Amino acid sequence: FVNDISREAGNKMGINIDSETRKLFDHALTYYQQSQGLFDVTAGALIRQWGMSYPQPPAQADITAALEKTGLHRLHWKGSRLTLPAGMEIDFGGIGKEYAVDRALRIARAQCKQPLLLNFGGDLASDGPRRDGSAWQVGISPIGSEDSGKRIALQRGGVATSGDAHRFLLHDGRRYGHVLDATTGWPAPGAPHAVTVAASSCTLAGMLATLAMLQGDQAKAFLEAQQLRFLIQ
Repeated sequence: FVNDISREAGNKMGINIDSETRKLFDHALTYYQQSQGLFDVTAGALIRQWGMSYPQPPAQADITAALEKTGLHRLHWKGSRLTLPAGMEIDFGGIGKEYAVDRALRIARAQCKQPLLLNFGGDLASDGPRRDGSAWQVGISPIGSEDSGKRIALQRGGVATSGDAHRFLLHDGRRYGHVLDATTGWPAPGAPHAVTVAASSCTLAGMLATLAMLQGDQAKAFLEAQQLRFLIQ
């Protein structure tokens, strides 16, 4: 469905958006505003430009052109119908899977009376402690190792990780992560390789982990200001 939305960019009639997807857009708008545009789900054209330019960074002219097709404030809503400017592409990376974890937990809760922990490839959420009252122990693997290193004790809420441990571009001795600043079109300089955050929900944890990456070398200070449990690698 996300591809369908992007394909309708430039269509003056727009596309009808279901209530579930609208909730996801509403979450994205909140984070877009809070981050002052650093995080933007309309940055699909920018992300695609980086993929097309591999194995080197895109030319600045191409980044500038992609930025002209980026900006959540450019979306137009009329009831349930959404209109996008021509060339704009939607990418829910950094929020989509985490939102799905929280929604899946809510659905599972209606079917099961036991304590639950849902894990979607490292992004996870729990609705309460284990049956014996103890916390779930979430192991965080150090980069370059499959062994669990440090642990986060999770009673309730979510844990999510954002980073470039497995997705990055190395060019002329410089490492470029895949988390892009939507205001500049480039990865934030000095960003950690990975940030893991525990928060009240998986959606919030994922968003704060991504926002921390976008703070570059100020990631630790940003997370400390949020008074969260986190691990930076």
